Amino acid sequence: MSFDLQLEKVKQVEGILKETDTDLWLVWVRETSQMADPVLELIYGGSFVWQSALMFPSNGKPLAIVGDFDVDATKATGLFDGVIPYTKSIKDVLIKELNRLGPSKIAINFSRNDVAADGLSHGMYLILKDYLADSDFKSRLISAETVVSKLRGRKTATEIERIKKAVQITESIFEEARRFVKVGMTELEIYNKFHKAVAQHDVGFAWGEDHNPAVDAGPYKQFGHSGPTVNTVKKGHLLHFDFGVKYQDYCSDLQRMFFFGNPEDVPDEVQNAFETVRDAIQAAADWIRPGAVGYEVDTIAREFVKERGYEEYQHALGHQVGRQAHDGGTLLGPRWERYGATPMGVVEVGNVFTLELYVTTEHYGQVSLEEDILITRKSCEFLSRPQKELICIP
Repeated sequence: MSFDLQLEKVKQVEGILKETDTDLWLVWVRETSQMADPVLELIYGGSFVWQSALMFPSNGKPLAIVGDFDVDATKATGLFDGVIPYTKSIKDVLIKELNRLGPSKIAINFSRNDVAADGLSHGMYLILKDYLADSDFKSRLISAETVVSKLRGRKTATEIERIKKAVQITESIFEEARRFVKVGMTELEIYNKFHKAVAQHDVGFAWGEDHNPAVDAGPYKQFGHSGPTVNTVKKGHLLHFDFGVKYQDYCSDLQRMFFFGNPEDVPDEVQNAFETVRDAIQAAADWIRPGAVGYEVDTIAREFVKERGYEEYQHALGHQVGRQAHDGGTLLGPRWERYGATPMGVVEVGNVFTLELYVTTEHYGQVSLEEDILITRKSCEFLSRPQKELICIP
């Protein structure tokens, strides 16, 4: 097994710790086959059985304290400068290393806002507090939310290439769909065709197979995280997809709109809705840049939609994409309570976001699109080929 990607991510950690004024990042885990901290796949790629401490100092090399039986596997990764074994208890070894490093701030993986930074279980938190009870370190624990957000969000060259490939495969399957979707097919039949294509491309699914792809036919199906039905595709109706694949552990997430009829048959109501969605996404893409705050980007698209007479969409404009379709960190969303502080995060170079929104028509249901973008030094670039026109199936 290669750990080259994890090594790329580990090399990012020291700079992030210095940037965030964090002396030590402590990833504190056990029995990760049952409860894995989301960050492990980034900085380790394996599993642990006993209580384990992965320690990343801002001035120094990373080290791991692990149970005897995990030592050889941990060393084999080549990710840690030192691997320290223990047999009966990790407590004394942990305190000894903390005393040696002397951190004034110890970041651990809990977060009120970001699920990707909230990998420390409450039980393990209590155990850590017990171990540190007789030391000054118990009062030095802080949230690693910012550290984890930056680490997940700043995609390396390898990560970007894998996401690009996932996007390309997703678009290829959409091209295949142009040929196989027909009037009279059910959502379930179309869904099964997509699953066959995923298997042929030898990739996985970016989220749960039960609703990937989402297939929404006709004016009465509400978009969301639900699976296909026996609704049939009819002439003059819209067909919506929300679909993403996972290529070498990295995801895509795209939405596309089909119309069953010739381009000249598209009703004005549908065309106006499509153009509003398309142009709102482009307006946000034209505006977004490093240093922008998440809710500011959402506001650009949200106001665009409202100014054209539509009700605002009931979700965030964009989330980050990476090892998960929803990869945590800064959200391009409104300042609603349900999103916590994530819309107040800052957009950074190397972030990969979706730009997605919908509007609702009176007679034809919802119209929705979703594109994937990469944040560059001055703006962004589309990783997907933005859908400019409805895909018409005569």
